[in-house]
Amino acid sequence: MANVTARAEHRFATLTPDAVYDSWLDPERVRAWMQRTIARAGRTAQVTDIDIDAREGGWYRFVDLDKDGNANPAWGYYMDMVPGRRQVFTWFVEPEEEAQDNSTVTLELIAEGQGCLAVMTHEMDAQWAEYIEPTAKAWASMLISIEETA
Repeated sequence: MANVTARAEHRFATLTPDAVYDSWLDPERVRAWMQRTIARAGRTAQVTDIDIDAREGGWYRFVDLDKDGNANPAWGYYMDMVPGRRQVFTWFVEPEEEAQDNSTVTLELIAEGQGCLAVMTHEMDAQWAEYIEPTAKAWASMLISIEETA
């Protein structure tokens, strides 16, 4: 089956590519922007776990608990990392997704003046085509939250 791609962009007026890149790897920064993203989505949840092994071949795991005590994990593995320029990582929220190993996110950072342009693409199996728009909106919301919590 073919793949489909969700795409989001955000221009950071004053955050450099290095600052945005680091925002994905520093646990306290991740916690801050993830919590902001959850609030923006109107969810009542608390980020509880941020574990990051920030290296090519490393991994991450993020967890939030909703108001009913349900854990909502996201995890994956870093496939390519070019400081200040690019991160490529897998993104899973269900064990079945990890077994299929067909969910790859690329964050590209392009310097622009005092800031940068962030372009996120999320390539996934075509069976998830109906989720392209909500996925793009979710990535865009995360990028906005990074700017708001910097």
